[in-house]
Amino acid sequence: MTVSVHGTDMSHRLRPNGRVAARRSGGEEDRERRAIFALKRGEIDALHLLYVRHSDAVYAVVQAIVRDHHEAEDISQNVFAKLPRVIGRYEQRAVPFRAWVTRVARNAALDHLRGRRQFPVEEVRISESDRDQIASDRSRALLAALAQLPPEQRRVIALRHFAGMTPHEIADVLGRSEPSVHGLHHRGRATLKQLLVELEAAPTTAA
Repeated sequence: MTVSVHGTDMSHRLRPNGRVAARRSGGEEDRERRAIFALKRGEIDALHLLYVRHSDAVYAVVQAIVRDHHEAEDISQNVFAKLPRVIGRYEQRAVPFRAWVTRVARNAALDHLRGRRQFPVEEVRISESDRDQIASDRSRALLAALAQLPPEQRRVIALRHFAGMTPHEIADVLGRSEPSVHGLHHRGRATLKQLLVELEAAPTTAA
């Protein structure tokens, strides 16, 4: 989906080398407040200024969670596309607008991951640098060991070590408490280590 303001495709602004950085000043803060009020009144043109000022921050939050450039662009654009419908929930006295809109973006990114809550082990991708460091047979052994973990332990291990998510983010995605995630992670790592030993693929330790 592409957000358009004043007839201009803004999707390119979300690309890492083309996003717009806005100067911050007292006058700009006043313009932002007026734009928020205008958008609440239904003046869609006011969306442009909010997009220019905050698209970088929204994209950064989403990208940190979904870890995929194209998905992050789509989700970020959707955040601004739905902004006219949800702006009424924003109260300036409570939090700054940037904090509020990045929270909206974070929730949108987590909702996206919840939609992919089933995390098949076959979809785990090992980076090229990782492939260079471990032999192909060890990669197969790792995937075989992951496949033998209980599903919840496997998801936590995959999200923590392959997607790079924090325990708090994993708890949000899986609908569990953070202590529960820590427990699953601890048990999953212990089981995984034992399985790799049995498969004779555990990392060796120098004497």
